[in-house]
Amino acid sequence: MMGLGFVPIFSLALLVSISSAEISNKVGINYGQLGNNLPSPSESVELIKSLKAKRVKIYDANPHILKSLKDTDIQVSIMVPNELIENISKSQSLSDQWVKTNVVPYYPDVKIRYLLVGNEILTNPDSGTWFNLVPAMRRIKASLKTHKIKKIKVGTPSAINVLESSFPPSNGTFRADISGPVIKPMLQFLDRTKSFFFIDVYPYFAWADNQQNINLDYALFKAGNITYTDPGSNLTYTNLLDQMLDAVAFAMKRLGYPDVRIFIAETGWPNDGDIDQVGANIYNSATFNRNVIKKLTTKPAIGTPARPGWVIPSIIFSLYNENQKPGPGTERHFGLFYPNGTKIYEVDFSGDTPLSGYKKPLPAPTNNEPYKGKIWCMVAKAVNKTAVGDALSYACSQGNKTCDAIQPGKECYKPDSLFWHASYAFSSYWAQFKKSGGTCSFNGLATMTPQDPSFGHCKFPAVTL
Repeated sequence: MMGLGFVPIFSLALLVSISSAEISNKVGINYGQLGNNLPSPSESVELIKSLKAKRVKIYDANPHILKSLKDTDIQVSIMVPNELIENISKSQSLSDQWVKTNVVPYYPDVKIRYLLVGNEILTNPDSGTWFNLVPAMRRIKASLKTHKIKKIKVGTPSAINVLESSFPPSNGTFRADISGPVIKPMLQFLDRTKSFFFIDVYPYFAWADNQQNINLDYALFKAGNITYTDPGSNLTYTNLLDQMLDAVAFAMKRLGYPDVRIFIAETGWPNDGDIDQVGANIYNSATFNRNVIKKLTTKPAIGTPARPGWVIPSIIFSLYNENQKPGPGTERHFGLFYPNGTKIYEVDFSGDTPLSGYKKPLPAPTNNEPYKGKIWCMVAKAVNKTAVGDALSYACSQGNKTCDAIQPGKECYKPDSLFWHASYAFSSYWAQFKKSGGTCSFNGLATMTPQDPSFGHCKFPAVTL
């Protein structure tokens, strides 16, 4: 692609538009379901329509959601669960049956266009699934052919950590443990079937992990005068997303597949998070999503420096703030809607609304600089008491004297107070184990606070940032 530097840009755009005429630049939304308080599928589809989103990705083949998407103009992506990959890779009849059960009853009334085999399989240590991934993709493609379904592309979403090197972009390289045995045959399959390399790409995490060297405005598409020139390719970048996408493009080129198309399976920016998670706020989330939608829906397509003029299909994460997602607070705060169906901020997936056309002002960001000070780990609101009791027992069973102060007769003992005892245990556990990877999460039961919960002679342990 670097050799195209001397081709007039209008000629290049024409070539690309002809070769990818069937690819839509419409932006979609990821519809996750890890919440115990989410609206019904039919209500959710109406919210998707209100965003003017033209694609939706679900993380299974939920029949209620698929029925609600019938006769809409929304392109749908469904997913084979991770746990079925190994068995499907070894059995064409099982693959045929999965397609018969989860695709045939809905197609073509539901515009299923993408069938993804697993989700971020190559992120976690191999449990025997890595080398079954591409065989399973082949089986599923054969099953679609058996059922005479031609319009569905087969792929699998990968996290950006499939790359061993991503900076500078021209140095993009797949990890050595998967490059030859998994990625190369996958690219061969995607190239042969004219499918996409689906990638989950989050400039937020890249920026948050390296704030000293990456400008926030550059990550948010706001940096008018900040650029980066790749010394290997001499290409100039104006935003972080393009850098990350081109690292993938160069990695594919390095394996001999320079023309496999990229599909952004997930991108977005969290609207909130834990106190120690810098830059997770409504202002940045709205700014990123509005700007990325504007870039991706522009006609003719902008593409990236390494692939100018290429259409990049994309799906924003996510429809809702999902309260049952594990991990840090940001994981539960990527939504465009609160679970009660109200918008967190305005966004137009068609890209037609100018950035100055959004009426409601955004709240000013207050956490774009890292928090400095003490933090305590407390029981979150409205959580299951039984689960809190189990987490309390776990915290007390770890470390040295973690829960001594809440024993009967000790300074932090409060009779019949699960909330205070668990909060003390959570804070004590976190203070002991943060340096070795301990978190203030406890499967979503805990939350951080800068307010000192200590009382009387009872002093709660804290973490200092």
